Amino acid sequence: MVKLLVASNNLGKVREYQALLEGLPFLLTTLKEAGIKVTVDEGKDSYQENARLKAEAYARLSGLLTLADDSGLEVTALGGEPGPRAARYAGENASDRERVSYLLSKLRDVPWEQRKACFRCVIALALPGDGVEICQGECDGYIALEPKGEMGFGYDSVFYLPELDKTMAELTPEEKNKVSHRARAAQCARAVLERWLEKAKP
Repeated sequence: MVKLLVASNNLGKVREYQALLEGLPFLLTTLKEAGIKVTVDEGKDSYQENARLKAEAYARLSGLLTLADDSGLEVTALGGEPGPRAARYAGENASDRERVSYLLSKLRDVPWEQRKACFRCVIALALPGDGVEICQGECDGYIALEPKGEMGFGYDSVFYLPELDKTMAELTPEEKNKVSHRARAAQCARAVLERWLEKAKP
């Protein structure tokens, strides 16, 4: 088994990647498990820049094949906010509940038809000897009037999917991994990893 460093300590995200990359001969490990305590600044204005920066830095620190991602929520009525700053939208140390409350307060007077939103995810794979490859995925929906559902994390509880009549947080992990922005980016990442495995064969 080849070790694959998932450059995150978000256990919800790591669990999703374990499911999304299931069947590939990789042993997923986290920053904590790899003994890495360095925090890479991801304050850039683009998902791609942030993901690439993290993948390259943590691959260098660990010596491992590394997957890093950056994702965010873009709300049309807020001019694309919070965007890449989604995790820091309500302050550096805000909880998921506080971020959701802050977002809903910004949309308090916005009617339903104007609450369109998009989740975006960019995955960067730092491949030993092969540089960095980028994969992207997105998922369209609306911001719900109130949180619903106990699954997921981040803004999942207010991201409503009209075609399923549920928020992302009301989906089972299996359902979410068919439609989410991360799932769509991971489909591309699987193909990149499969290609890398083939190339790495003796």
